[in-house]
Amino acid sequence: MKLLAVYPYIPYPLNRGAYQRAFHLLKGLARDHEVHLLCLAEKCEGMEHKAIFEAFCEKVVFVPFEHPEWERLFPKRLLNPRPSTIAHWNVPAVQQAVDELVAAEKYDAVQVFDIVLAQFFMGKHEALPLIADRTRVDLYYQWMEHQNLNFSFKQRLLNYENYTKLWFYERAVARRCALQVVCGIDDANFTRKFISPQVPLSVVPNGVDIGYFDANAVAGQPDPDPTLIFCGAMDYNPNVDALRWYFGNMHDALSKEIPNLKALIVGKDPGAEVRGYAQRFTNVTVTGGVPDVRPYYKRAWAQIVPLRIGGGTRLKIPESMAIGTPVVSTTIGAQGLDLRHGEDILLADTPQEFIRETARILKDAVLRRHIQATGLATVKARLAWPSLAAGLSETYASLVSKAPAAQASARAGLPSSPVIAAS
Repeated sequence: MKLLAVYPYIPYPLNRGAYQRAFHLLKGLARDHEVHLLCLAEKCEGMEHKAIFEAFCEKVVFVPFEHPEWERLFPKRLLNPRPSTIAHWNVPAVQQAVDELVAAEKYDAVQVFDIVLAQFFMGKHEALPLIADRTRVDLYYQWMEHQNLNFSFKQRLLNYENYTKLWFYERAVARRCALQVVCGIDDANFTRKFISPQVPLSVVPNGVDIGYFDANAVAGQPDPDPTLIFCGAMDYNPNVDALRWYFGNMHDALSKEIPNLKALIVGKDPGAEVRGYAQRFTNVTVTGGVPDVRPYYKRAWAQIVPLRIGGGTRLKIPESMAIGTPVVSTTIGAQGLDLRHGEDILLADTPQEFIRETARILKDAVLRRHIQATGLATVKARLAWPSLAAGLSETYASLVSKAPAAQASARAGLPSSPVIAAS
């Protein structure tokens, strides 16, 4: 199988969850198929990493680009049928690069990483089966942001305008796709209910590089005092909202219940709100970006994942489990990973529950060791990147011969045979 993979960024270095998913699945696909890679390089950033991808991809093309300016509300944005979050990626140089590759090579399928790039195959190259590998379902993610974040009245109106257009765009992409790959069953259920009951779906959860996140691969040990960690990019709205919820409702109570409690916030680009937690609470440290997150995981007695906005990669959980740091998460934070409360993880969805479960894991060494052991066994059995990529590779191979008939059925509005592959 010859596959064209098109990415909206160069997924390296591996300092974001989306980059890790993109890189490891791409590398796995390239073991079984001939992969040609096209990456967008915003302002030429990351182009020095080309050799890393040439080591396993047959052809690598990086396209320097700059986003067009955000459209003004009137007349361009209102009159443009595309949602502004998609139109922001409409770059002629990218379309030209796609057209040149498709003209020069005979591909069996094209994979776009997230649907912002699907627009370059809408109404063009229709004979080429389109696969969308999605770090999140955009409509689902943006609607959950709308429910949980405190947007201004004006911004809410603009959001509604974008949601409406995004719904139509999502449905058009679903009709074009031979397959969509999503991170969890929550994304799949939302897609089935609100976007398309026909589009074939494959559920491939996020995984972990078990060799890298091996507790024996890096020095360090738990801090002497009970220590929590929250790890993630601090310029990502769901992470900022999670910390806002935790520090607004739980940290004071936990600090009173757990003597000498410490908390580490580890992740790149913390804004003023996140940095402010270290000023407001004397037992909180905000590190910013770090060259290696593993020593911080090893220092912590537990990781907290108080996410209220679903979708996305959630890689912090399998990373933490692999290195042996137990996790306390909301149900929505752990969606898609099929983890068992009290075995692989502790789950809590209200402030009172979250306080109780976090206190439990910090006080009970036997429970910590149990969660460590079962969590590690689970990631080794189900969430290692090579096995996830191998399952996806098989799905792609079996899809190619079926794609034309499935696409024709979807365009005609007829039921097709959805592919649901939970790895």
